[in-house]
Amino acid sequence: MLALLAAICASVGVVSHLAMNSYLTAQIDSGLHEAAMRSFGPKGPPPGSSTGLPSPSVSTTIDSGGPNPLDTRGQRPGTIVALFADGADASSAVVQNDGSTLPLTAADLLLVQGLDPNGEPTDLTLSSGHYRLAAYTTRTVQDGMLVAGLSTTERDSILRSLNLVTTTVSVAGLGIIGLAGTIIVRRSLRPLDELSAVATTVASLPLESGEAAIHVRIPPLASQPGTEVGEVGVAFNNMLDHLTRAFAARHAGEVKVRQFVADASHELRTPLTSIRGYTELVLLSERLSPAGASALRRVDSESRRMSALVEDLLLLARLDEGQRGEAADTDLTDLLMETTQDSKVASLDHRWSLQLPEEPVSVHAVESEVRQILINLLSNAAKHTPAGTHVRVSLTAADGVAELAVEDDGGGIPDEYLEQIFTRFSRADPARASSSGNSSGLGLAIVEALAQANGGSVTVTSVPGRTRFTLHLPTV
Repeated sequence: MLALLAAICASVGVVSHLAMNSYLTAQIDSGLHEAAMRSFGPKGPPPGSSTGLPSPSVSTTIDSGGPNPLDTRGQRPGTIVALFADGADASSAVVQNDGSTLPLTAADLLLVQGLDPNGEPTDLTLSSGHYRLAAYTTRTVQDGMLVAGLSTTERDSILRSLNLVTTTVSVAGLGIIGLAGTIIVRRSLRPLDELSAVATTVASLPLESGEAAIHVRIPPLASQPGTEVGEVGVAFNNMLDHLTRAFAARHAGEVKVRQFVADASHELRTPLTSIRGYTELVLLSERLSPAGASALRRVDSESRRMSALVEDLLLLARLDEGQRGEAADTDLTDLLMETTQDSKVASLDHRWSLQLPEEPVSVHAVESEVRQILINLLSNAAKHTPAGTHVRVSLTAADGVAELAVEDDGGGIPDEYLEQIFTRFSRADPARASSSGNSSGLGLAIVEALAQANGGSVTVTSVPGRTRFTLHLPTV
């Protein structure tokens, strides 16, 4: 708005300057005509000029030694009159403030003599200042030319004053309008600051899962219908109400699903245990055909896999409900040595290396949960990489944080899977899929849930030939 007003002020200033300049110049041009007529005194002007001057007869003699034929009586100060005749010296006079006259300099005469009698009045800069001059032809002298001029000092002074006043008023007006406009706009848009604050608060709420209630709202003063900002506030509050209801419905559904999974897992443990027990009993006590023994061993294997799945589901259900053991100071170094040794024995076709710090590293966490994290990370590296893969396990501690890394040189994880790798029941690309097909898709979800429950985090980076899982836990 200020830029638009500035453009308007500039346009008004330019138009005012041009209009005033045109008006004052027209007055000067009219004065030039009168000065030309007065320059011949009571005998009257020269006859038949091209500018429409009257033509009473007058005889004028111009020579180098004779009197000045130009009459300057009645001319105002700053007036220039000059008469040029072929073969004779030019006569000129510049009227001074006290009524006396001075001739034009030779350089000024050359400039004035070059004027066109048939042309328009012209602005020229002479030795004594700025003038507007006009040339007229006369028949009283052979090839004679009369030049009349008036000083433009008054006109230029008026134009400068007009420009100064216009600029001063415009700048002052723009300053006042800018200050008042800023105050008015800030006051009228103040509700938007409250709306922005509420939006920032909502953006920082943990709405990913759980009971994601939104308790903040736009204040009543900023959500009054009738203004644009008020309408936005009302719409924003309606949106928050809708989101709150949707999150409440989603949370209720999640609670029901978790309760169902927990109940189903509890109910499945007993029959699965019975199946495994009877299968082992038949295999040990009965003589079976090779096909029958193979089938029962397959039943036993699948029942064990299903039991492991049920135990994982029960663990996640307990974590969702907040059912955990007591946290205590746990030696992460010993746990890592034990779990890595177990993984070496379980996966002899992989190459394992362990790097530990010189000093033991302790964390304040639930020992069984930390052990489960380590077991899942190491078994994940073994199950999802081909034989001969080198798995490097390292532990460091700095700035109150323990960093445990499990890195392998397998085929890597596709980028599209990295975004959902910690999601429940997600399965990797065949490049890292388990050869045995026993992956439930819950191992890494359990790792993330247990890490967060113990105040830590887990991340993954992967490129072909290098996959690295990093666990961070606060140290004691």
